[in-house]
Amino acid sequence: MLIDPRKLDKLIGLWLDEDCNYFDLTAKIMVDDGARAAFGLNAREPLVLAGLPVAERIFRTLDPGCHFNARAADGDRIEAGATFATVEGDAQALLTAERVALNLLQRLCGIAGLTAEYVRAIEGTGAFLVDTRKTTPGLRMLEKYAVTCGGGRNHRLGLDNGIMLKDNHIAVAGSIAAAVAKAKAKAPVLTKIEVECDRLDQVAEALGAGADVIMLDNMTNADMREAVALVAGRVPLECSGGVRLDTIRGKAETGVDFISVGRITQSAPCVDIGLDEL
Repeated sequence: MLIDPRKLDKLIGLWLDEDCNYFDLTAKIMVDDGARAAFGLNAREPLVLAGLPVAERIFRTLDPGCHFNARAADGDRIEAGATFATVEGDAQALLTAERVALNLLQRLCGIAGLTAEYVRAIEGTGAFLVDTRKTTPGLRMLEKYAVTCGGGRNHRLGLDNGIMLKDNHIAVAGSIAAAVAKAKAKAPVLTKIEVECDRLDQVAEALGAGADVIMLDNMTNADMREAVALVAGRVPLECSGGVRLDTIRGKAETGVDFISVGRITQSAPCVDIGLDEL
């Protein structure tokens, strides 16, 4: 996983503190100290797996000696009713970790599954699906990882990963050419500069200014085809805005290189996963 374990451990600590302030009152009363238990992680609907190593790390945080057996890997398609992992260990610890582990799995698998639907919708077009920064605060690292499990690719991980000149940045600078020139003069040498355009004349200006990537924002399919012809492969083109499952194929067939979709992280439903005693 392209996940920093140090940051992940900090997040897990916050999640467990949120769910279990001082101690798990129910587990402490109902489960004897030292009792052992074994559970299966079960898919209650078809899903694309994402975040299984995260779930394992959550269980191990409370029971470092637990035995976690993954029967599948992130990115796998899991059928309804399948047990894709088992965990055995201290009963109190596993029950305390249960909800946090399931919450993360259900969220990440939901993102991976929705991403996979969008990826299938543009198969054969040559366009790549990419995510956006429309993520849940605190979960971006994991939600963007889930996108890759579903076959998508990551756009910027954060504001320091690249320069994107939007309409307000361009307005402050005075023009696209001035904005690109200022960015090129001050940006680290390996940093790409993307320019957001919503008109064909802006596409021409961005291309002439030396933009590394051009975003076609809320353009019609006809205008995007013109933009593709105008740019003629000199820089990558990204389509953004108004992208849904029922519109993405037509947008991909215009010839753009990337299609960014906020819905795959912003609107993905959680899937149903259960932790059931073996």
